[in-house]
Amino acid sequence: MAKLAAFFVLFFLATAASSEAAISCSDVIKDLRPCVSYLMNGSGKPPAPCCSGVSTLASAASSSADKKAACECIKNAAKNIKLKTDLAQSLPKDCGISLPFAVSPNTDCTKIG
Repeated sequence: MAKLAAFFVLFFLATAASSEAAISCSDVIKDLRPCVSYLMNGSGKPPAPCCSGVSTLASAASSSADKKAACECIKNAAKNIKLKTDLAQSLPKDCGISLPFAVSPNTDCTKIG
């Protein structure tokens, strides 16, 4: 767990969100931190704190710039963590939440409106 926390600190320092976005990568990581263990090792339904974080993120990413910044942050984090792709992609739906992009290292964040 310490290794994961160190990754997030380094990731936050290395990744800058778009200057026009109100949401920061640290906000995105804070919201989705309860999902990391589930996305790496889980099965079944995501835990309630994870879904709460996804919901918070969905509400916070209201503008196009926010959505693109959140997408880039998630995309970059997904590249660096060994996530179960199927769980990551179904996470919003499994939490009953709609996100305007897929949770995937292959998402084209430039196409988010």
